[in-house]
Amino acid sequence: MADNLENISMNDGLTLDGRDRRILTLLQRDARMSNADLADAVGMSASALWRRVRTLEEAGVIERYGAVVNAKAMGLGFHAIVHVQLTRHDRDKLADFIRAVETSRLVQECYATTGQSDYHLRVLAPDLDAYNRFLEEFLFRLPAVASAQTNVVLRTIKRDEPVAP
Repeated sequence: MADNLENISMNDGLTLDGRDRRILTLLQRDARMSNADLADAVGMSASALWRRVRTLEEAGVIERYGAVVNAKAMGLGFHAIVHVQLTRHDRDKLADFIRAVETSRLVQECYATTGQSDYHLRVLAPDLDAYNRFLEEFLFRLPAVASAQTNVVLRTIKRDEPVAP
C-alpha cells in the first residue's frame, strides 16, 4: 500500500481524504490538542473539524482517547513477550484462558496468531520475581496452557507509532 493515497474507502462507505489522515495522525500524537489548534493545523474551520472528528468517532475509526503512561515510572521495570502454546483448542479451556488473560493486570496485550505459538502476550511486571510469580501462580495454572517461552525486552526501539491512515 502506497503512503501517498489520495482517498481511502472504509467498509461502511466512509472515505478518508488527506485532511482526515492528517487529523488522525495529529490526534494520535496528541489527543489533548485543542479543537481550534487541530482545525488550524489541517486548514478547516473549528465547527467543520468538530463534525469530521465526530463522524470518525461514530464510524469507529477513532476508538478511544487516552494517555501514554511510562511503565518504568509506574514501577513496572520488567517487560517481556511471552509465546504461549495451548494443550489443545478445547472451546471451554480456550474461553477460560482468554477470560483469565483479559483480567490479568500484568498482561498488557494478547494476540492470537498463526505459527508455532498460539498466543503472544506482552507482559509488564515490577521485577523478575513478580514475573516468575505470574508464571507459576497464574499462567501455568491455566488448564489450556501447555508451555510458554519468554523473551525479555532489553530495549524498546519503536513504540506507539501512530496508525498510518
